[in-house]
Amino acid sequence: MNERKAQVWAGVDAGKGHHWAAVVDETGATLWSKKVDNDESAILAALGEILGLADQVHWAVDISGTSSALLLALLAAHGQRAVYVPGRTVNRMSGAYRGEAKTDARDAYVIAETARHRNDFATIGVPAQLAADLALLTAHRSDLVADRVRLINRLRDVLTGIFPALERAFDYSSQKGALVLLTGYQTPAAIRRRGRARLTAWLANRSVRGADAVAATALEAAQAQQTGLPGEDVAAQIVADLAAQILALDDRLKRIDKQIRDTFRGHPQAEIIESLPGMGPILGAEFVVAAGDLSAYADAGHLASAAGLVPVPRDSGRRTGNLHRPKRYSRRLRRVFYLSAQTSIIREGPNRDFYLKKRGEGCKHVQAVIALARRRASVLWALLRDGRIFTSAPPVTQAA
Repeated sequence: MNERKAQVWAGVDAGKGHHWAAVVDETGATLWSKKVDNDESAILAALGEILGLADQVHWAVDISGTSSALLLALLAAHGQRAVYVPGRTVNRMSGAYRGEAKTDARDAYVIAETARHRNDFATIGVPAQLAADLALLTAHRSDLVADRVRLINRLRDVLTGIFPALERAFDYSSQKGALVLLTGYQTPAAIRRRGRARLTAWLANRSVRGADAVAATALEAAQAQQTGLPGEDVAAQIVADLAAQILALDDRLKRIDKQIRDTFRGHPQAEIIESLPGMGPILGAEFVVAAGDLSAYADAGHLASAAGLVPVPRDSGRRTGNLHRPKRYSRRLRRVFYLSAQTSIIREGPNRDFYLKKRGEGCKHVQAVIALARRRASVLWALLRDGRIFTSAPPVTQAA
């Protein structure tokens, strides 16, 4: 019978259908290595075997998303915590071990060994119900937005082939009226036959704002092209179908945005997060999902660092003082701070003033926005720490 160890490190190469887990001891020797189906009974059986190997098990996983959700929940239910080892780190560490073949077993071993040698990885927290709901909703919204971009690009491509003037006339990503127009009229001849007055009435009946302006723009494009192109009829049907799909997708996005907004505002710190200029309910929800447990950030610098907003030195030889963006950070969290900072500079206020100050110091637009994002990370951390909403004026401190 194997001797029970004081502590071991378990690395899990997570996947949708199955995981591979490997356990190493203090010397790096493999004690246990098996394929584990992504199934409750299989995970529980493996968990029992691994916990029986040592008094303390240090868990490490390379995926903290949906693939490992069941695994992480079962670990938490048994009082176990796991750290997240990024895939980039696993790939780099692989070169330090013998063999070139990439297998699940080898990856799991490298994850375990990496966790054994390093103790600076972030702990994965199993989200509470509200955070889990927001994670699913925001992920679904991202998929819908990506689908919308793909459909618009396809629509513009097909429309260019039969009616390039109309393709140039509108911004189909933001002008709903133009999409409504395309569900009924897609060719120069059809628009000319309809005429401005009747086209305006047709659009107005479908609740298009500025119907006359849309009709006038479409008619001007139609007058500029008198020639019908090959494949026009089939292409027109495809354009109409794509426009209808985009409009339907917009309705789905409105519904999910409302669901995200209502869910987010059930968060105890939603009012504080949303009080920061530029941080609406959608970005606020993204922040809650990306940041996770805020108690994990000892100070504002740790939060900014997690978002990749704190440059790190990358010196070489006699060259010192080179600062670059870190390689290990949450891209989703960085996106939240960047987009909210960019939105905040539209209106007058301290955010815009700080941005203009940085531009005046010679920073380019992106550099100034990143500097503002870094400042806002500190502000938001302080607001959440103190439990107060954002105000333009600094807080009043009471004398002792």
